[in-house]
Amino acid sequence: MSTESPLLSSLEANLTSTLVAKIRDFAIFMLSPDGRVATWNAGAQRAKGYAADEIIGQHFECFYTEEDRAAGVPRQALATAQSAGVFEATGWRVRKDGSRFWAHVVIDPLYDDDGTLIGFGKVTRDVTKARDAREREARAQAALLQARTEQSQHLLRLFEQAPGFVCYFNGPEHVYELQNDAHHRLAGYRDIIGKPVREALPELAGQGFFELLDEVYASGKPYVGRAVPLTLRSADGKDVGSFIDFVYQPIFDENGKVLGIVSQGSDVTEQVNNTRFLAEKQAELERTIVERTGALEETRKALALANELQLSNTFFHSLFEQAPGFICVLKGPEHVFELANNAYRNLTGNRDLIGKTVREALPDVDGQGFFELLDKVFQNGTPVVGQSVQLELQEGPGRIVTRFIDFIYQPILNAQGESVGIFVQGSDVTKQKLAQDEVQKYQKELESLVEARTTELQTTQAALQHSQKLEAIGKLTGGVAHDFNNILQVIGGNLQLLRDLSAGASLPAKHIDTALRAVERGAKLASQLLAFARRQPLQPVVINPARIVQQMDELLRRALGETTAVETIRSGGLWNTCVDPYQLENVILNLAINARDAMPPSGGKLTIELGNAMLDDEYAATHHEITPGQYVMIAVSDNGYGMSKEVLERACEPFFTTKPEGHGTGLGLSMAYGFVKQTGGHFKIYSEVGHGTTIKMYFPRSYKAEVSEPIVKGGPVTGGNETILVVEDDLAVQATVVEMLRSLGYKVMKADNAASALVILNSGMPVDLLFTDVVMPGEVRSPELARQARQLHPNIEVLFTSGYTQNAIVHDGKLDAGVQLLSKPYGKDQLARKVRQLLSKQPAQPARTADAAPIETVAGTRRVLFVEDDPDLLATTCSLLELLNQRVDGTADPAEALALLQRSHYDVLITDYELPGMSGAELARRAKAIRPGLQLVVATGYGHVEEAAALGALSLPKPFSPADLKRILEA
Repeated sequence: MSTESPLLSSLEANLTSTLVAKIRDFAIFMLSPDGRVATWNAGAQRAKGYAADEIIGQHFECFYTEEDRAAGVPRQALATAQSAGVFEATGWRVRKDGSRFWAHVVIDPLYDDDGTLIGFGKVTRDVTKARDAREREARAQAALLQARTEQSQHLLRLFEQAPGFVCYFNGPEHVYELQNDAHHRLAGYRDIIGKPVREALPELAGQGFFELLDEVYASGKPYVGRAVPLTLRSADGKDVGSFIDFVYQPIFDENGKVLGIVSQGSDVTEQVNNTRFLAEKQAELERTIVERTGALEETRKALALANELQLSNTFFHSLFEQAPGFICVLKGPEHVFELANNAYRNLTGNRDLIGKTVREALPDVDGQGFFELLDKVFQNGTPVVGQSVQLELQEGPGRIVTRFIDFIYQPILNAQGESVGIFVQGSDVTKQKLAQDEVQKYQKELESLVEARTTELQTTQAALQHSQKLEAIGKLTGGVAHDFNNILQVIGGNLQLLRDLSAGASLPAKHIDTALRAVERGAKLASQLLAFARRQPLQPVVINPARIVQQMDELLRRALGETTAVETIRSGGLWNTCVDPYQLENVILNLAINARDAMPPSGGKLTIELGNAMLDDEYAATHHEITPGQYVMIAVSDNGYGMSKEVLERACEPFFTTKPEGHGTGLGLSMAYGFVKQTGGHFKIYSEVGHGTTIKMYFPRSYKAEVSEPIVKGGPVTGGNETILVVEDDLAVQATVVEMLRSLGYKVMKADNAASALVILNSGMPVDLLFTDVVMPGEVRSPELARQARQLHPNIEVLFTSGYTQNAIVHDGKLDAGVQLLSKPYGKDQLARKVRQLLSKQPAQPARTADAAPIETVAGTRRVLFVEDDPDLLATTCSLLELLNQRVDGTADPAEALALLQRSHYDVLITDYELPGMSGAELARRAKAIRPGLQLVVATGYGHVEEAAALGALSLPKPFSPADLKRILEA
């Protein structure tokens, strides 16, 4: 009979696992029944500062503060654990050096098989940082709430003291919900809040305002009124007429539905009376000017979307920022900029204004009288109104721009009636003023000027429509190419796997090779579509294009034939440019073949010209998509048939061709156009029927020296025995690439998304290469997955793949530095070479520790059914079992597991103990009834499960390692 005590037997049993001993984030140790420390792990020594030989045998109350020991807290904790089954709490604990830390503590009583208490298990974790973080967050939120409250109050004062009238109508009945003092005064100080406009101001009936409000609410389009007559009834019952400028601006909710209308305006009666005579004489002409030069109407932008119609900081800030006129707030006698909206910043050339005085921020305004007016308004507390006042501002070195503005300087008063700042509101009326001057000075020439401007506008609109059309087609073709590449990847991969399986059979191999060539043609077509859509991943380097064209000389002459004469003209001192050299060669070759096909059968002449070009501001003004500067120009010219105007307009559209059916895809020019645009260049076609065509490509000049970066595209096809993690959400593509890699000898794990891949990477299993799709579902994007993978496995290699590049790893059309990309569709040989190239770069690795040792496979392959409701653990364990050379199916649903057992044969069932709707023991019992010879394994975090033992099932304690799984499967 054993002489060892139950406590020692239990301790020896637990100490056999090195897991507890090596954990450093948790202090895990055992207590005797009277509370003395019996075991000690590395986490406990790290958290509390005691070495094992110092603390074992001491009472655990030494970890508590003096006040807790005096209150008997340690012994109460043991009593609670024994009576309630567990004790859990947070509180201050004391280290060996006397310092305190905030700890989360769990104490569980431990009993032997006879129910006798043999001690306690205690787990402690230092959560001081989390507690401090929560307190800091609470303080920061309180400070933010205070700041937002003060800002809301300040914006409310600005709203009330605005010199122009402002109000807000809610709902389809246009119920008054907000108004400032100016509007209240305009309405005769009547009680209108909460009333529909038709009830509040009935005298407006017949004046058109009700109908305008209905139209704006129904259409969602703003309305701008200029010098509109308005008749309101005064308090004594008399009708008072005036003229107003106003805007009806709809406010939308997050779904685009109109909530209400903001009205903003000012009384312009005096201005209208002064200009009425001229307006009557020039009414028709003024309407034409308004239509063509109405900059205010055309440049108004929608006010901010409002989630709720309430007096909130967001609501007032949106009104302020998106107001159609310029607004700013000046503080103190020095007139310091405190606020400025978007219109004001645009007026002043987007200068840095906030926190500066007007004299410091706008020194070029000195001497124009504005500073003196501000001083006078601040001192006297009296507003000043200016109309069509000339303002000169400096835009760039030595460039003075003259503008004309309408403005109001409105003093902001405190509760004592003292000036504390100035509210500035107005509009840039430069275009209106200049237009009026032109009417008076050049009345006879105005109609021709309007006609010229109309023609220019139509030309610009036509160019814009053509550009938008090509952009829309580009987005469509890019999306089609993405899906097409995925389909080609599945077809091509499986064909190559079939070719390997049919080695030695000539007839099937012949058909497979024919199909693979069709896949290659499809891949080339998809590549051309991506080029037009500007979604192909470019690898640009600095080159001299003359060298590229010179190297192509022999290739061009073979491709064009003897009937086509080729001449190359190179300018001296040709600049360098930064482009993808392989794509540039492809573009020049395609343009040359297109030129050959546009010549008569007797042949013709092809000229390739290279030179330096300067695209100046004047040229850029008529070609809005380019930036003025220095460019390298490559022109490809032919003396063939030329293109008509109708053909020229559609020449760059994908699939448009004038060649007979079966003699071209119509992607040559569209690919060239997309490549030039993606490279940041300019593409221009000049053609005349009967005289030939010239295509000019302009690439931005590079001031760097030419570099040579050869890309090795060939090499032997070899595999390896490293471990690769494949992350791909398209299950068909995933299955194909996994099979290809396994056929090359690699160990392969798979994940459907980045979150599942991170679980595998965090499990500690060795991974040599991460092979991930660029476009992945879920919150974790592929670059973030790669970054975390490198943190967890510093020597891991990362290979991206995609059939459609986005901004994840490509910026400005170029691959990010250091990024490795294998574009879809790719063949088995391409995959093998790229993977081997990356894995061969890895430095010599030190010997792995026991935890990171390579996983040894199980001798025999069996079919395993794994049941686990935690999705991360389910994915990780299935990958582990596959690495152990097992065929595995996984499910989180016990009912589905029973259905699988009914349909298919399995050798092993591994189930979690706690499952939704059914315990693991019950699932094991039913599974045994269905498959009597089934090996049963119950995984649990509670240690030995008696129910499982009664069924003859093995227990698999959590957390388990690959070695634990191997031991269970070989048992």
